[in-house]
Amino acid sequence: MTNLSRRHILAGGAALPALAATLPLASGVLAPSPAAAQTGSGQQVPGLYRYKVGDIEVTVANDGARSFPLPEGFVKNASRDEVNAALEAAFMPKDTMTIQFNPLLLSTGGKLVLIDTGNGPQGGSAPVGKLPANLAWAGVKPADIDTVVISHFHGDHINGLRATDGALAFPNAEILVPAAEWSYWMDDGEMSRAPEGLQGNFKNARRIFKDIDSRVTRYEWDKEIAPGLTTVEAVGHTPGHTAFVLADGDEKLFIQSDTTNLPALFAVHPEWQVQFDMDGPKAIETRKRIYDMVAADRLPITGYHYTFPALGHVRRNDGGYELVPAIWNPVL
Repeated sequence: MTNLSRRHILAGGAALPALAATLPLASGVLAPSPAAAQTGSGQQVPGLYRYKVGDIEVTVANDGARSFPLPEGFVKNASRDEVNAALEAAFMPKDTMTIQFNPLLLSTGGKLVLIDTGNGPQGGSAPVGKLPANLAWAGVKPADIDTVVISHFHGDHINGLRATDGALAFPNAEILVPAAEWSYWMDDGEMSRAPEGLQGNFKNARRIFKDIDSRVTRYEWDKEIAPGLTTVEAVGHTPGHTAFVLADGDEKLFIQSDTTNLPALFAVHPEWQVQFDMDGPKAIETRKRIYDMVAADRLPITGYHYTFPALGHVRRNDGGYELVPAIWNPVL
C-alpha cells in the first residue's frame, strides 16, 4: 500500500486524471439489452462515467436524482430570496432543489471498492435507487464487490447496503465505516439526547447495521484503508464525516463526500449551512479548509452531490468558490 501521511496528502500539486467515456459493459461481460435506453423509452441511458487516477480506474455509478420543492430552512442561515438568487445565477429553477447521488466504484489493487451505496431499494419508477442497475450495466455483480467504504451514516449513503429483502446487497464485501461515526450513531446516550428530528437517523443506522457487526471494520482518519485510498477528517456535516484522497503515482483525486451539498449554493456561498449539517459552524470551517487546499493544489475533486459525472476543479471566486466541470474524455 502507498504510504501517505496527511501532510503529504495536503501538500503538493496533482495531475489531472485522464477522463474516459461512459462504457456500458466490462470486458467480456454482456450488458443488458440496449432496448431500455432507446429513444422514446422515457429513461436515460446508463449513468456511468469512467476515468483513471494513475492506474486506478474510477467509475461514477449514479444512483439517480431527487427533485423537490425548496423547503423552508433548507439553507439554515440564508433567506429564501438569497437561495433563489443563487439558483437563478446557476441557471437552475427557483423554488426547486434537485439533488444527485454519485457513488464511486474503484478498481484498485486487484479489488473492487465501492464508496457509499446510494438510497437503497425504492421500487417502481422512483428517481433514485439506480445504483444496482448502473453497476449491472458496468458488468459488475453485487457479489463482485470486495469492499464497501462508507463516508458517513446518512441514509442516502448507507441504505444501499441492504437489498429489497433486507439481505446484504453486497454479500462478499467487507464494510468499512468511520470509527467516530459508528461511535456516535451507535451510542444509546447520544440517541437519548438527540432532538426528535435526528431520532430517525439513529433508528435507520441501527436498522442498516443490525446483526452485521462481524462484517464491519471501523477505520480511523489519516489511514490508507484500500490501495491508494486514504481517509481525511471532514467533520461538521456529521460527527464522523469523512473525505478521501485517492492517489496513484503522481496523480491524485480528492473525494469530498458531503463537504458541500449542491455546489451552486454551498461552494459559491461556503458560509451557508445546509439543513443536513449537524454542526453548522464546524461544517463551514471544514468546507473552507478543504476547498482552500483543493483550489491551491489544483486537485481534481469529485462530490457525492455534484452534477453527474461529478468531477471537476475548484477555484476561488469572490469570497467563495466555483466548481469548474472537467472536460469529457472519450477514452481511458
